[in-house]
Amino acid sequence: MATDNAARGAETEADTGLVREAAAELYAGDPAGFIRRRGDLAAQARAAGEGAAAKAIAGLRKPTRSAWVVNRLVRTDPGVASRLTALGDDLRAAGRSLDGRRLRELSQARRDLIAALTRQALTGAGLCDPAEALREEVIATLSAALADPQVAAELAAGALVRPVERSGFGFGPSDADGPLPATPSPTGKRAAPGRPERTEQAERPGSARGERQRAGPRETQRERAGQKRADRDRAERERARAAREQAKRAQAIATAERMIDAATRAAAAAQSAERACAEAVRDLEQQLDDAHDRLAGAKRTSRAAAAALRDARRALDRLQRAPVSR
Repeated sequence: MATDNAARGAETEADTGLVREAAAELYAGDPAGFIRRRGDLAAQARAAGEGAAAKAIAGLRKPTRSAWVVNRLVRTDPGVASRLTALGDDLRAAGRSLDGRRLRELSQARRDLIAALTRQALTGAGLCDPAEALREEVIATLSAALADPQVAAELAAGALVRPVERSGFGFGPSDADGPLPATPSPTGKRAAPGRPERTEQAERPGSARGERQRAGPRETQRERAGQKRADRDRAERERARAAREQAKRAQAIATAERMIDAATRAAAAAQSAERACAEAVRDLEQQLDDAHDRLAGAKRTSRAAAAALRDARRALDRLQRAPVSR
């Protein structure tokens, strides 16, 4: 799992208060200082005579950057996990009932909640322009917590050590499939679908002559009742099939929208990188132009200095050749 099971098992023999306090500090703090601070806390527990607690603290694993972002979110806003769980429960209920309209509404609510919590998590961690991979890991972890109550419980503890990802949401057409309800009989009893029920009148004994006289009408009545039940069963199966197809379409739409969101973010990141590269190229070109100008100036200065040197040498030569007056 995403939390530290080994350290959690060691807590059973340790001072759990010390371990919880250490975990709260470590998983809320910046991962850059995790290892050093973990060693300090373990040493303090050991010095206090809490060997089991020291071992449990030393076993706490350093979180990835994205896991730390999510841990910080749930520690500063404890209601995050319950909001994800509540919406996940609603989505699963809508999936089981094959309510396509409700699924679409809740799917939009899921996208809005994940986007809002992602912004809250990244902003709270001071990451105004995070790497796309980190953002995707935060989104995947929050989505997994919404889809899986067990992940939501781990997330609520605020001690994730790595991002979590789940494929699918946790419900689908197969969750709603099942035997169709039995058709109620006129007597209030339930009979298996598609099987005509023997009526109480048919089972009541009577004279042979009366049975023969009533046989024809009863057979017709049973056939009609059986046909009606078959029609109802067929209609129910068709409605269930249509609902399943609608749920499948809703899930496909949600998946496509997630892909579009990811592609949009990737395109924006690529455009940002392209702009940065273009600016860097322009800066280098400007620096090159400045260097060319400085080179040209240096050449002109060098030529002037060379000419001055020649003139000075000629003047010196003339002075040396001139006769000395007595």
